[in-house]
Amino acid sequence: MSAVEAFAGVIPPVVCPLNDDYSVDHESLARHVERLIANGVDGLFALGSSSEVVFLTRDNRREFLKTVVATAAGRVPIIAGVIDTTTLRVAEHVADALEIGVQGLVATAPFYTRTHPNEIAEHFRRIHALAPELPLYAYQIPICVNVTLGDELMLQLAEEGVLHGMKDSSGLDGATRSLIRKRNARGLQRFKVLTGSETTVDLNYFFGADGVVPGLGNVDPAGYVRLQRAALAGDWDAAREEQERLIELFDIVFQGDPQRIGGNSSGVGGFKAALEYLGVFRSRLMAPPALPFAQEELARIYAIVDASGLKD
Repeated sequence: MSAVEAFAGVIPPVVCPLNDDYSVDHESLARHVERLIANGVDGLFALGSSSEVVFLTRDNRREFLKTVVATAAGRVPIIAGVIDTTTLRVAEHVADALEIGVQGLVATAPFYTRTHPNEIAEHFRRIHALAPELPLYAYQIPICVNVTLGDELMLQLAEEGVLHGMKDSSGLDGATRSLIRKRNARGLQRFKVLTGSETTVDLNYFFGADGVVPGLGNVDPAGYVRLQRAALAGDWDAAREEQERLIELFDIVFQGDPQRIGGNSSGVGGFKAALEYLGVFRSRLMAPPALPFAQEELARIYAIVDASGLKD
């Protein structure tokens, strides 16, 4: 691997608040970033799925990233998603991220196209060549890109110094554990494995994950920080207790009626509704074509937040 180091720990994927005209609500965003940092997170993942990245225009992506970077002001590293369908489109986002000044990049495999693993590897090599001084994370999210990155592909790219970590949103903890085992066997511990599974963080830390990128960490960053500290201290009872509390809070993402709205609208929408309820966001507006929650759905989300004690 190259000398470039990846980041680890609790790195929430920052949710993007929107104004009524779908521009970025910079005031709410700055307040949100301050809250995340004040609660002890280790970094911020800007422009991931929870940021509604694929719904944002290039200008909105730039505006969002500028505010995250400026507000963080070097206190924690900013890892920017440069997620798009093909390599040339991703290259534009890499240029923006470099201009704005981030400390790491995250990319998926190409999507809305059929690619061979050799072409996926070339995709990541070209991204790395555009910013060789920054750690590059692979984003494993097959539900969105219809591609599962193979362990051998990722570890080969790690050995080449192309990939420095991966964010795993596959939802398959057994696959994550297998990757960690293979990584360790090849002496590639500098390749950081971050779980995106909000509800099994204790398990992932137990078998050797290096961190977590929890969408729910937007709502309760302190809970994930406490969970991580307990896990790193080997206090698995405390880690399990915190994890189970977070699992109850995670129910906010399931309150949208699947007969009426999609999973993204319910999931990220649940985070936004909770942040509005907590007074962090001015609005819970989602990017189109997402539909808003019905009042009874919102009432259930608010009740779950109340039960968590976050509004006390």
